[in-house]
Amino acid sequence: MDLQRLSLFFSLCFLIISVRAGDIIHHDDKAPQKPGCENDFILVKVQTWIGEKEDVEFVGVGARFGTRIVSKEKKANHSRLTLSDPKDCCSQPRNKLAGDVIMVHRGHCRFTTKANVAEAAGASAVLIINDANELYKMVCEPDETDLDIHIPTVMLPQDAGITLEKMLSNSSSVSVQLYSPRRPVVDIAEVFLWLMAVGTVLCASYWSAWSAREAVAEHEKLLEDASDELSNVSYGGVVNISTKSALLFVVVASSFLVVLYKLMSSWLIELLVLLFCIGGAEVGTILLSCAFLYDIFWVFISKKLFHESVMIVVARGDKSGEDGIPMLLKIPRMFDPWGGYSIIGFGDILLPGLLIAFSLRYDWLAKKSLRAGYFLWTMIAYGLGLLITYVALNLMDGHGQPALLYIVPFTLGMFSDAP
Repeated sequence: MDLQRLSLFFSLCFLIISVRAGDIIHHDDKAPQKPGCENDFILVKVQTWIGEKEDVEFVGVGARFGTRIVSKEKKANHSRLTLSDPKDCCSQPRNKLAGDVIMVHRGHCRFTTKANVAEAAGASAVLIINDANELYKMVCEPDETDLDIHIPTVMLPQDAGITLEKMLSNSSSVSVQLYSPRRPVVDIAEVFLWLMAVGTVLCASYWSAWSAREAVAEHEKLLEDASDELSNVSYGGVVNISTKSALLFVVVASSFLVVLYKLMSSWLIELLVLLFCIGGAEVGTILLSCAFLYDIFWVFISKKLFHESVMIVVARGDKSGEDGIPMLLKIPRMFDPWGGYSIIGFGDILLPGLLIAFSLRYDWLAKKSLRAGYFLWTMIAYGLGLLITYVALNLMDGHGQPALLYIVPFTLGMFSDAP
């Protein structure tokens, strides 16, 4: 890969510079909250059983009201599933419940009305089947007062309701378990990503410094053997970066990110891959400080403009129906009961890696020892910054984090304070 193609590759890597896991807890400050109606919206596993045999599992979302769902499967009760009569449970059920989980249709009455009616009839929980295959956030109306509800309420998509009704028609002994397992504090996928990122920067820095040392040795040899030929010596693969080009690149990268967000599709990904085979495309690079602001804007602030994080949508490939642009490391969360992936963008490795590689080359050329130079401390700072990123990721319930928000202050701060 020549310098021009490498520049194109690097500019695309810059687009995806965030770390993400996935979230099971949804904080929504816009949804009404009041005493008795202030739960977080959480994903809930609904495990079904036919007799003593474990069957299919569904995923729903918990309501703003009612008791909280248990987090451990072993603490979740096996309760018989019963279809409400009337099906919308807007009035007193005709059938006896006695601790059953009652399944009701969306209907036209309020969610809290269904929960209150079901609780009064003796139900232990309510499964509300939506009239579409999407999940709906169950909230309380501003004028509601009867919110002293002591059973959990969960909404399931329409296709799950159809399956459950078929199961009830074919068997009289259908039971369910409701629980919402918590994600592990640290998943092995995050450990692998940390090792891969730090290892890549470490190896690339030594490779860069070694190449620079060989170039210096060759240059000194030319000085000794053929000083009259030095005028014919040229140095390729060098890019001069100005502040103007760095700032311009932020604008270009931001514009390209919006294009990907609006037009992401399989054909666009194939077109980008094709560009790597075509020479002549030149782009600049960007300073870490600009990348720091870029990362924060497109992960956090873009939500205000587009109602979702543009960078996270592009990274996940939501618009293409595929895996998105292959510009990130993606590892399955192996010990997470909810599954999913942990990802880190190449930009989170390459951009700080430029500074770290430069520090090692400088240390070698200045003949500094490992402890007296910059490289060791910037390398440690990068590892700590990435570690703090994963800590923040877990503290924020898996919401995507701009990794450079944590990495840049660590590396630049350590670089300026190094001995």
